[in-house]
Amino acid sequence: MLASPLAKRLAQQGGIDLSGLRGSGPNGRIVKSDIEAALKSPYGRVQQPQESRALTQPSAPQRAPAPFKSLESQGIRPGTYDLVPLDLMRKTIAKRMTESFRDVPHFPLTIDIEIDALLKARGEINKRFGDSGVRISVNDMCIKAAALALKLVPESNASYTPDGIAQHHHADIAVAVAVPHGLIAPIIWQAETKGLAQISHEMADLAKRAKDKKLKPEEYQGGTFSISNMGMLGIKSFASIINEPHGMIMSIGAGDKRPVVRNDALAIATVMSVTVTCDHRVVDGALGAAFLKAFRSFIEDPMAMLL
Repeated sequence: MLASPLAKRLAQQGGIDLSGLRGSGPNGRIVKSDIEAALKSPYGRVQQPQESRALTQPSAPQRAPAPFKSLESQGIRPGTYDLVPLDLMRKTIAKRMTESFRDVPHFPLTIDIEIDALLKARGEINKRFGDSGVRISVNDMCIKAAALALKLVPESNASYTPDGIAQHHHADIAVAVAVPHGLIAPIIWQAETKGLAQISHEMADLAKRAKDKKLKPEEYQGGTFSISNMGMLGIKSFASIINEPHGMIMSIGAGDKRPVVRNDALAIATVMSVTVTCDHRVVDGALGAAFLKAFRSFIEDPMAMLL
């Protein structure tokens, strides 16, 4: 069955069997609109042939998703709401996050980090190099610190596979970006090798093109670690769902003034809460704590990122 590369990728993400579709493109070619129509149809997801299922399904029995309950069965009266159709992105996000939350044994670790030194360093960098177009954000510095921490604790930069734990050579950091109707996580590849200015430039470019829906698949598929920063929205602390195949995802909250104890005396510091959600098959509690300790060391002493 002829299908465009985009249609093949969308069909794979949405669980559509191309052999059961009739294309509307030239010479019967299956195009994007055909896949979108199949996703909206209750009969769109065609069962795979028996031979294909034997190759792709694990031998161990899998827990079936709970059946969907209609709003009416839960006491919502018909006509009291508007139904906004799901687009392909929202359907894909729902499918992947449900599978991750259900199938990955996960747990959170949270740490509070003082960021006054980081804020001071950021201000000095932007003041000195602002005329050159450099504008570093706290998020850029967190990306760099996470990449360096992953290299310092390499066992944490890993993914689970049935055949063993894959330990990655580079820290490829996927960063969540809010776009209309969902989230997408473009990747800073080999972030440990890049300076703050390059990370800032790449992140600004990726975020803009993500919102314009101009990212290429290779710019958001893959990666070894995820960051979700909701601090800029005022969220103080939260935990995220793991983005498979990553072994961890970091949730960054807002920095605010809090009382701290120094030398047995109260002081005021700007503190940021950070949570990592860990895949327990890959990162246990001790390993996750070692990663957070390394991450905090770079955030609280940003000069260490230059070494």
